[in-house]
Amino acid sequence: MNFRRQILSQFPELEDPKSHPRFTGIPSFMRAPFTENLTDLDIAMCGVPYDGGVTNRTGTRLGPRDVRIQSTMMRCYNQATGAAPYEKARIGDIGDAWPVMPFELEHAHKEIESFFQEIKEAGALPLAVGGDHSMSLPILRALAKDGPVALVQIDAHCDTGGMYQGSEHHHGSSFSAAVNEGLIDPKKSVQIGIRGGTIVPDLWKFSHDHGMRVITIDELYDMGIATAMQEACDIVGDTPTYVTFDIDSLDPAFAPGTGTPEIGGITSYEALKMVRSLKDLNIIGADIVEVSPPFDPSGGTALIAATLMFELLCLMADCVDRNKGS
Repeated sequence: MNFRRQILSQFPELEDPKSHPRFTGIPSFMRAPFTENLTDLDIAMCGVPYDGGVTNRTGTRLGPRDVRIQSTMMRCYNQATGAAPYEKARIGDIGDAWPVMPFELEHAHKEIESFFQEIKEAGALPLAVGGDHSMSLPILRALAKDGPVALVQIDAHCDTGGMYQGSEHHHGSSFSAAVNEGLIDPKKSVQIGIRGGTIVPDLWKFSHDHGMRVITIDELYDMGIATAMQEACDIVGDTPTYVTFDIDSLDPAFAPGTGTPEIGGITSYEALKMVRSLKDLNIIGADIVEVSPPFDPSGGTALIAATLMFELLCLMADCVDRNKGS
């Protein structure tokens, strides 16, 4: 509108939408521009509003919308690390990978895979918000077509289970499927924060048998977060790496809005430290999953997810910047 343009011309500091009052405008991730032109982007933020793979409490299909709203609280610079993602990379919100056929799980996964294949072909790095953890499998299918990648997984559960109620694919089997399909290298995969009771004595036998490094919550605290994350970085090395962060890795005192909460988890500050410790990795994509807003009407869980998303965005922008110089 002409009136709006006239007003903004008097206040040049408001030209950037990220400087507008946070309660205004149509929410996008981090108040970044919405675009469907992938050739304009180095990092493509998107939602995956799908929870057809959950085994108990649903609601994560609503996660991306609430994280978008809470992400208006994010700013342009990272005070703790000095990162300036918008100065180092072209960043935008490209909308949602929403399956047209959500009731057919394997077809829905194919739709999600196709969405992320377009991102990969455009040369952008995806930063996704779910949605249940089954969505990581189709994303990896798109990103790892040329060979297996490394994995850093911060989670309460390994998600390397098997058949469940007649289905091989659900949010508890994403990474056993990824190993079996040659999408991730199990010897370069680290699963951190694992805890909680199990139905069988060794629910995560697949992880151990295939050489995945499983760091339980007890071991994490016994060895210290800094030591554990350094080990994770040493295992991954400079291999192209996918980072997946399940919000149930946090104690439900901090993040109750999730489908499979487990007490005795990490704090929100520890989550920040853990993500920041991945600063030197060669990250090719990342996701934050299992935010279920119906279980946290306060919006606090979505705010944590948005903040962790910003931390991942900072890492990925630095990665883009390093690769430009190489």
